[in-house]
Amino acid sequence: MNTTNETIWYDNLPTPIGNLMLVADAQGLREVWFETGRHKQEPQPHWQHEPEKLAFARKQLEQYFAGERQHFDLPMHPIGTPFQVTVWHALSKIPYGATISYGELARRIEQPQAVRAVGAANGRNPLPIVLPCHRVIGSDGSLTGFGGGLPTKRFLLALEDRVRHGDLFGQRA
Repeated sequence: MNTTNETIWYDNLPTPIGNLMLVADAQGLREVWFETGRHKQEPQPHWQHEPEKLAFARKQLEQYFAGERQHFDLPMHPIGTPFQVTVWHALSKIPYGATISYGELARRIEQPQAVRAVGAANGRNPLPIVLPCHRVIGSDGSLTGFGGGLPTKRFLLALEDRVRHGDLFGQRA
């Protein structure tokens, strides 16, 4: 809920995984919402539909889905607790096409006993794809929960794997 008088802008972006709602404020991109999923969001009445305000994010996400971008260079303003923000920052350091476990993510933030808390923070990531929570998997290599659903997580990981191997069209040599 917007308790200040800040302006919030939003736009919708069609992608291969469905529409994404992009939400920003004057400080940067705040949220990326999946069309479906456990944290589905609708625009709030005070938000303004301003596609031009989200053009910076739209372009980079379009490049990502086209296999042309592996790192995002966006002003970001995710809202969360200090612990959540620490976890989200660590997500940004997971290399494109790589995966790590929740335990490894906990170790990277120097809180190896906080695996469950790291998992919870990962699950509340307001900027999926941009802060690549889809790259975090179970310690046994299994795909675990994802706000956009496991098929979406599988798609994103497969896209990155194909791009990394120079095989955007799924035709390995």
